[in-house]
Amino acid sequence: MASKRDVPSWIKYSPEDVEKLVVDLRKKGYSTAMIGTILRDQYGIPSVKAITGKKITKILEEHGLAPEIPEDLMNLMRKAVKLRKHLAKHKKDIHNARALMLIESRIHRLVDYYKSVGKLPKTWEYSPELAERLVGHV
Repeated sequence: MASKRDVPSWIKYSPEDVEKLVVDLRKKGYSTAMIGTILRDQYGIPSVKAITGKKITKILEEHGLAPEIPEDLMNLMRKAVKLRKHLAKHKKDIHNARALMLIESRIHRLVDYYKSVGKLPKTWEYSPELAERLVGHV
């Protein structure tokens, strides 16, 4: 049984080809998760890291195409913005009010982590207003 890190025998792409595909897909506006899905489904590339030795995000950083705010954090902020809009209409929805607390708690933990590894500036702070501006209207 082959390891997940081994390059499958059916792969006909060189590491340079895969990097070029990643960069081209990002320039078309796809997120890192979507790039991985497209490479898997349309090009038969199960793992970018196995072929190139680098993750998709690292390739994008090297080419200056990485998002300013990490994708997982942005997705959580989108979710929080949607939930705030829902709660503005449905004030008595206590279950989703609790869900918003949990989401925002996760956002705060992620922000602390990204500050510690240097992906976000030390002065960056999360606020619902900032999230609304960054996400736009969802």
